[in-house]
Amino acid sequence: MSEVQRIDVSKVPEVTLGFWIIKIAATTLGETGGDAVTMSMHLGYLVGTAIFAIIFMAAIWSQVVSKRFRPILYWTAIVATTTVGTTLADFVDRSLGIGYTGGSSILFALLMASFGLWRWTLGSVAVDSIVSVKAEAFYWTTIMFSQTLGTALGDWMASSRGLGYEGGALIFSAGLAVVAAAYYLTKLSRPLLFWAAFILTRPLGATLGDLFDKPLSQGGFAMSRYTASAILAAFIIVCIHFMPQRAVNHPRQTESEHEK
Repeated sequence: MSEVQRIDVSKVPEVTLGFWIIKIAATTLGETGGDAVTMSMHLGYLVGTAIFAIIFMAAIWSQVVSKRFRPILYWTAIVATTTVGTTLADFVDRSLGIGYTGGSSILFALLMASFGLWRWTLGSVAVDSIVSVKAEAFYWTTIMFSQTLGTALGDWMASSRGLGYEGGALIFSAGLAVVAAAYYLTKLSRPLLFWAAFILTRPLGATLGDLFDKPLSQGGFAMSRYTASAILAAFIIVCIHFMPQRAVNHPRQTESEHEK
């Protein structure tokens, strides 16, 4: 494989309202699905992380080798990053005893490092710049860190800050509303706003996922994690079927253009 291997067509979807609806549902499924394996099945965070890491690697490999954009494949990869991100964040925060604040700080540093290295190497972190295998690798690595960070942030906001799951969901929803307003009312960098929204949807999904399965006494809906996961998976499939899903358009850039 050459250092920069071309891809002929984009394999990431256009950013539309449907994209964000499915993204939030997928991140919520990641939370309920991850907890179903680690908690409901009593397998623990380490075993759960190992299981989902295998699924994650298979999903990403399938996405990278695919010759065109396949909605089901793409969103399967997204769900895989959320499930492994959920179990990995819980393992770091709880099993290793680092805590929500420490875990969030470490993951934030890793995410910023991923962005920095991606920008320094290829010149852009925009979605329409995914024109090589190397760009795809950075894209999915960044998504992985953002999903894991989101889990830690959601738990940190709900537990350490004492806001509960409803309060955490409201805070992250407000953050998304601010990003949306900035998109329509300002000329701030579109890649910056995209990634800000992408990152915020993960802790929103984490708090919503916990809201589904936590007991009523803790402000949750007391729903089985298996039931919640099945409902969310069905909802995502319906959305993919009925909402337009097409690849983002991107210019055929040269390697020198990436390095500018």
